[in-house]
Amino acid sequence: MDKTPVNISPNLIKHYADYLRLELSLSDNSVEAYCHDVNLFLQYLEAEKISADINTITQKTIDNFFGYLFDLNIGATSQARILSGLKSFWRYLTQEDITETDPTVLISSPTLGRHLPEVLSYEEIQKMIDSIDLSQPTGHRNKAMIEVMYGCGLRVSELIGLQISDIYRNDGFLRIIGKGSKERLVPIGDSSLKILFQYIEGARLHITPKPKFTDTVFLNSRGTNLTRQMVFLIVKDLAEKNGITKAISPHTFRHSFATHLLEGGANLLAVQQMLGHASVSTTEIYTHISDELLRDTLTSYHPRFKKC
Repeated sequence: MDKTPVNISPNLIKHYADYLRLELSLSDNSVEAYCHDVNLFLQYLEAEKISADINTITQKTIDNFFGYLFDLNIGATSQARILSGLKSFWRYLTQEDITETDPTVLISSPTLGRHLPEVLSYEEIQKMIDSIDLSQPTGHRNKAMIEVMYGCGLRVSELIGLQISDIYRNDGFLRIIGKGSKERLVPIGDSSLKILFQYIEGARLHITPKPKFTDTVFLNSRGTNLTRQMVFLIVKDLAEKNGITKAISPHTFRHSFATHLLEGGANLLAVQQMLGHASVSTTEIYTHISDELLRDTLTSYHPRFKKC
């Protein structure tokens, strides 16, 4: 049976709320907000079936939680508030000698303001793909996942929800159900399509899907769909394996897809349509990334920009 964070009981949250109200004299709204942040973290642990308790939660667990929030498109302001709530909770736990370690102590608040996301170079992405061990049962699946995320610019929720019936193989398109159940068609290149079907017609055949997941493309060993957290961990492991130190997540491949298209001269409105952005202003952030790359190039190589 899957374990849940047994040491983080409702009574503990109640005692924490009493501490905030009585000792710190916080308002009822503030107490509710702090407890909400802690409960959001607990819900994440339970949803992802992460075995943990107060004494085994590590900084990596917290980091992965914020990667999960990032993939849900929760902004930096909200993430900073949630982190503040978790830091407060662990201060209480250590003060009350409920635990000796604070996994939040070295975690910094996300940068507020307009955030330019990390982008992988084509070489870094290819290096990650080439390093996948295809002799392992999950190898062809993971390779197909990276190919589709980068080749089509999908959100992680769109990736794990992709259905075989949504693949128009002869036409070279995927039917994607995005935010707000909005539907769009996204082209997929011949190379990515070939790798995708090497998985579907190969390794996937050795997995028996559960009844609800017979049409789901990407399956785990139990025959159900992957979770966001599983994809996040796969990506992080590949990055670490290849010495990539950038703060990346599954969403990084979507950022890289858009940036590489615009750097290559693609039309902004076409990129907006492929990404499924409601407003072109959201897509324009990738033109800012390109501007920064141009500035970095000038600073590094133009004699008038070089430091004396």
